[in-house]
Amino acid sequence: MANLQADIQRLVDSFVAQITDLANRAAIEGLQRAVGGAAGKSGALRSGRGRGRGQKRTSNELEKTQDDLLSFVSKNPGLRIEQINKQLGTTTKDLALPIRKMLAEGYLKSKGKKRSTTYFPGKAKN
Repeated sequence: MANLQADIQRLVDSFVAQITDLANRAAIEGLQRAVGGAAGKSGALRSGRGRGRGQKRTSNELEKTQDDLLSFVSKNPGLRIEQINKQLGTTTKDLALPIRKMLAEGYLKSKGKKRSTTYFPGKAKN
């Protein structure tokens, strides 16, 4: 029963992260349209740190983010995503996919829901 609940929670967390990502992208696009595209030209609102719009991160970039995140969480267990972002210089959007993958693979564990979710190390990553 606990395993089923954990599976359901992972699915719900993944869904929430995907919806949050879509809402953030819609908000950025709306803001860019509202300011007449000037922000898009300067790159001030562009997400992805140097990647063009819609470009995916490479597997090496994702793996490095995962390694950095796991190392940080191992040394600082029990922090929320906002606290992790502040220390690593990342955004929630940067960490959403790596966190989902690491939760699914068991490298991270989470407690709590929504903004009160805290992260802990899971099994060791080889």
